[in-house]
Amino acid sequence: MVKITDVARRAGVSPSTVSYALSGKRPISDATRRRVQAAVRELGYRPHAGARPPARRSRVLALAVPVRSGVHVPVVTQFAVAVVTAARAHDHDVLLLTQGEGEEGIRRVADAGLADAVVAMDVQLQDPRLPLLRSLSLPSVLIGVPAEPDGLTCVDLDFRAAGELCVDHLVRLGHRAVALVGSPPEVYVRRTAFARRLVEGFTAAADRHRLASAVHPCGTGRDAARAVAERLLREQPALTGVVVHNEPLLDPLIDAFERLGLRVPGDLSLVAVCPAPVAASARVPVTSVAVPSAELGTRAVHLLVRKLSGAPVPHSTLLSPRLTERASTAVRAPA
Repeated sequence: MVKITDVARRAGVSPSTVSYALSGKRPISDATRRRVQAAVRELGYRPHAGARPPARRSRVLALAVPVRSGVHVPVVTQFAVAVVTAARAHDHDVLLLTQGEGEEGIRRVADAGLADAVVAMDVQLQDPRLPLLRSLSLPSVLIGVPAEPDGLTCVDLDFRAAGELCVDHLVRLGHRAVALVGSPPEVYVRRTAFARRLVEGFTAAADRHRLASAVHPCGTGRDAARAVAERLLREQPALTGVVVHNEPLLDPLIDAFERLGLRVPGDLSLVAVCPAPVAASARVPVTSVAVPSAELGTRAVHLLVRKLSGAPVPHSTLLSPRLTERASTAVRAPA
């Protein structure tokens, strides 16, 4: 059994300092308290009831969403607004962690008792924050599903099913050559879960239907749209169906194809996976699978509130994708 003296030795302090750091009965410097807490975690020390600080709630939820290259900030903002709105309905405020410091920001919040629970976004398949989230007593919910979700609570759109649904829709319209214009390259390099899973679904459906297909990560802006459109038509001259998972690129991509002589949807059908208002407001309203940011943010908060109350919650919640037809898709024109 690990004793308080073992913790004191590991942290380089006296046993009484360990006791004060854990109980809060006397002021201890932040640096010393962090050393003690680190030693407690490393050794697996379990203080007796009298040494534990009194249970108290901050009424704050931490939202950890590193704003990194390739992240589309307006969509992140929609998620954040949904989390804040749902948190306020449960009488909680939200502490936003936006630095790309990964687990260190979450550890700081947990050690200082700044929040009761954590919502983590921009989840990677092998996310470096996961070991910490599993080890903390602080409840957490991920908006996103890593490769190994055991011991975690996750909620997300079923992006694999979304990729399949887009391809299935194009197939029903008679399209036999399709391409995916995806997120910026750095999103895939980081192995961001939602982007990787959408590619898996797109590729699986294209293979199932025996389609000619290709996947092209793409940056944002008109130059990137023009370059990817030119490459698509050069490499797939029979292309008639495009799935877009890069919402800032919708209008630039429609413009780029038109400059190359292809009208949407007369010559080329376009389907997007993006927030519904973005698809509906495009120059040609785009058939889309909606990213339900409001529902996902609200569900994440509801799951956290249930965890804080001690109620059981499902380990993983995947929302089924829904496709809304708009003006950008049509039956494939005869060759």
